[in-house]
Amino acid sequence: MHVFLSWNKLVFAVCCATTLIAGFSRSLSADEKDKSAKQLKVGDPSPKFEMKGSDGKTYKAADFVGKKAVIIAWFPRAFTGGCTKECKSMKEYGDLLKKYEVAYFTASTDTVKKNADFAKSLNLDYPILCDPEGKNAKMFGVLREERNAANRVTFVIGRNGKIASIQTDINKEMHGKELAALLKKLRVEPAKEKSAK
Repeated sequence: MHVFLSWNKLVFAVCCATTLIAGFSRSLSADEKDKSAKQLKVGDPSPKFEMKGSDGKTYKAADFVGKKAVIIAWFPRAFTGGCTKECKSMKEYGDLLKKYEVAYFTASTDTVKKNADFAKSLNLDYPILCDPEGKNAKMFGVLREERNAANRVTFVIGRNGKIASIQTDINKEMHGKELAALLKKLRVEPAKEKSAK
């Protein structure tokens, strides 16, 4: 009788454990699905971003649809070593990027003032997009909320308004050159020649 009761307790314990594990697995799977649903993928529509640039102008996703491709290279912080190299690279290889119908930007969650000072210190010839509240970085799925900083991720958005490429493995010093090669690979339209006046 005693052995029978012990066996029943063991079976009951195993059943409870199995149910808990199954329930945990279902929860985990749901969480993972939720997480992956928020993660942008190639082919997804671009987030409808709207950000002020270091040049004082406001840039919106709608400004470029049907007109040209867009590069947004998110970086964590202005005036830091890696971010300085990346932003400089986009300027140094700007002549290659300008061969294509593309608007290109770097972007961070720094203030407009800080990014304006950063752009000036590097003598950049393109705007840094500013997202101090992190709303746009969150839409792109790159926001590190605990620090209100963006992960280093670059998005190429096609003229059709859809994500054409997502770059996470970034060579900071060569990023501009690598992006120009990527634009060629993605068959982004060559820049139209400006007529002489």
